[in-house]
Amino acid sequence: MSSKAASGPVVAVRTAVGRAVEDLPGGSVLLVACSGGPDSLALAGGAAWVGARRGLDVRALVVDHGLQDGSDVVATEAAATCRALGIRQTDVVGVLVGTGGGPEAAARAARYAALEQAALDIGAAAVLLGHTREDQAETVLLRLARGSGARSLSAMRSRAGLWRRPLLGLPRADVHAAAADLLVPLGLAPWADPHNDDPGFARVRVRALLDDLRAAAGPGAVLGLTRSADLLRDDADALDGWAAEAAEATVVADDLGLSADCAELLALPRAVRTRVVRDMCVRQGCPTDALTFEHVGRVDALVGDWRGQGEIRLPGGVVALRSYGRLCLRSP
Repeated sequence: MSSKAASGPVVAVRTAVGRAVEDLPGGSVLLVACSGGPDSLALAGGAAWVGARRGLDVRALVVDHGLQDGSDVVATEAAATCRALGIRQTDVVGVLVGTGGGPEAAARAARYAALEQAALDIGAAAVLLGHTREDQAETVLLRLARGSGARSLSAMRSRAGLWRRPLLGLPRADVHAAAADLLVPLGLAPWADPHNDDPGFARVRVRALLDDLRAAAGPGAVLGLTRSADLLRDDADALDGWAAEAAEATVVADDLGLSADCAELLALPRAVRTRVVRDMCVRQGCPTDALTFEHVGRVDALVGDWRGQGEIRLPGGVVALRSYGRLCLRSP
C-alpha cells in the first residue's frame, strides 16, 4: 500500500481510528486487540498508520483462547501479521476459558480480562476493539430476543472507559475490503475462524437472521438497528441520571440497611422508580449478574402493588420488605 494511494476502505478505517484517538497526546501507549480475523487486522493496519503519524506507541495483543486445535499457531501467525502491518511490539497471551454464561460469554470474559491486564501492565491509554456496524446490529437483536431494556439495547458504546471501538460506524464489508487491500500486497490473508460458521453459537444464528432481515427490509435495516441503539443509549443515560438524582433525594442509609419512602417512590415514573429499586438492591449487596428483571419487579410490587406481601429473598442474602410505609433493604 505504500507504493500507491490508499483505497477508499483503507482511508475510511484510518480516518475512523484517527478520530477515536484524537484526544491522546503523543507518546501515549495504544493497545490493539487482534484475533487474526479481517476486522482486527484492518484495525491493526489503521492503528499502525495513525500511530506513526501521531507519535503514539502502538502495540498489539493476540489472545489465544485455546478452544480449537492449532489455536497457538493461529495466534502466532496473527502476531506476525500485525508486525508486517507495522506494529512491531505484538504479544500473544494464552487464557483459560471458563464455563460461566456459556462458551461465548466465557471466552469474551477471559479475553477482556487478558486485555485489561495487559493494558495495565504497559500503561495503555486505550484498548482498540474491532467491532463493526454489523456487530452492533447483531448485539441489538440478541438482546432484544432476551427481553432487554433500553440500557441493554443501547448495545456497545464507541468509547467506554479503557475500551474504544473505532470501526463501530463502518460496514463490515468495508472493513473486510480494507483488510484485503492491506494484506494482499504483503502476500498475507486474514484467518477465517470456523466458529463464525458454526450455528451452535447464538451470534452465528443471529448473523444469519440479520442477513434475512436485510433481504426482507432492505439494506438500511442494519443502519436502522444501530441508530436505534444510539437513541436508546441517550434515553438510558437520561433515565439513569434522573434515577440517580431521585435516589440521592429519597434513599436513606442507616445501621440496618437502605430504605425509601414508598409514597415518594410511587410518585416517580416506573422507568425511573425501578432503576432506583435496582440500585438499592445492588448497593445492599445483590450481585448484579444474579439480580434479574423478575427480582426487581417483585421488590417494586412492594411499592406500587402492596397487598401485605411478606419479605422477599434476593440474591446475595439480601431481604426486601415494606415496613411502616417504607421500602427496606436488609442484609443478613
